[in-house]
Amino acid sequence: METTVRNKQVILKHYIKGFPEESDLMIVTAPDTMELTVKPGSSTILVKNLFLSCDPYMGTFMREPDSGSSSEVAVETLSHLEAFVPGKPIAGVGVSEVIDSDDPAFAKGDFVWGIVDWEEYSTVNSFGRFKIDISINVPLSYYTGILSVTGLTAYAGLFEICSPKKGETVFVSAAAGAIGQLVGQFAKLMGCYVVGSAGSKQKVDLLLNKFGFDDAFNYKEEPDLDAALKRCLPQGIDIYYENVGGKMLDAVLMNMKVHGRIAVCGMISQYFKETQEGIQNLSVVVYKRIKMQGYLAFDFIDIFPKYLEFVVPYIKEKKLVYVEDIVEGLENGPAALVGLFHGQNVGKQVLKIA
Repeated sequence: METTVRNKQVILKHYIKGFPEESDLMIVTAPDTMELTVKPGSSTILVKNLFLSCDPYMGTFMREPDSGSSSEVAVETLSHLEAFVPGKPIAGVGVSEVIDSDDPAFAKGDFVWGIVDWEEYSTVNSFGRFKIDISINVPLSYYTGILSVTGLTAYAGLFEICSPKKGETVFVSAAAGAIGQLVGQFAKLMGCYVVGSAGSKQKVDLLLNKFGFDDAFNYKEEPDLDAALKRCLPQGIDIYYENVGGKMLDAVLMNMKVHGRIAVCGMISQYFKETQEGIQNLSVVVYKRIKMQGYLAFDFIDIFPKYLEFVVPYIKEKKLVYVEDIVEGLENGPAALVGLFHGQNVGKQVLKIA
């Protein structure tokens, strides 16, 4: 085995304005060689990165932080991450193999998941690093999604915030994405009536024929979102899982039932606007007594074992369908990440490092 390498990385070329583009990122090979060992006494581990998660929040970290911006708020809130820095690798959730370790909790050959730089090899500490139980016998790529932050995000928003009951109506926006596909299926398992929106016929077909949603619509083909919601959910919405914001949120508010619940996971339609759209129907929250809560998966990291106890049996029993969109090769990372913001992915977007 090699003892030194020149590490290939995906770096941020410059801060962005507006939507991210592939040209904002660059593939580089580090000029200095990297020793494939860790220093004794460092308590660090050296990992070879195998799979990297592509997530919408990463785009906000490509902007220059300034006081009050969404990227600044994200950095302050996600204290385990830092804003991306031009000339340095971007970072996100990754699945890795331990190559060398000076931490007794991890041994060579272990598989782990946690935050890593987008590069072939990383030296990391054990904080926020989770050892993978290979006896579960699922693809390692699942630990970028359904068995890591993505899955916990779906579970916490639906169950901890919205508390679904059998027979309730659930609407999920961006329903064919990494999180939406899980929220919809979790709600169906609880006996809810589930409707989703997506941005193409292919994705709508996926919701109806693969994920088991009761109804779905392509928001791009709906001139009137309020009418679309009334058509699909004539009795109103008990639970809304929010991924989009903007006009979709405005339309949903008018269709919420009294004492409805909204889990706000994201607002991808607003992330890259210079001026974010205002919400016209927010007063509905008052007279319908709607609970509306934003959150991050890391608010609920303490219930991660509880989540695994919930989801693993459903995976083993094949009662959940999990769709991944896997792109191979670190050099294709920029295209995979940027494609997220244009709806090009189907399911969970994952980068496999060849």
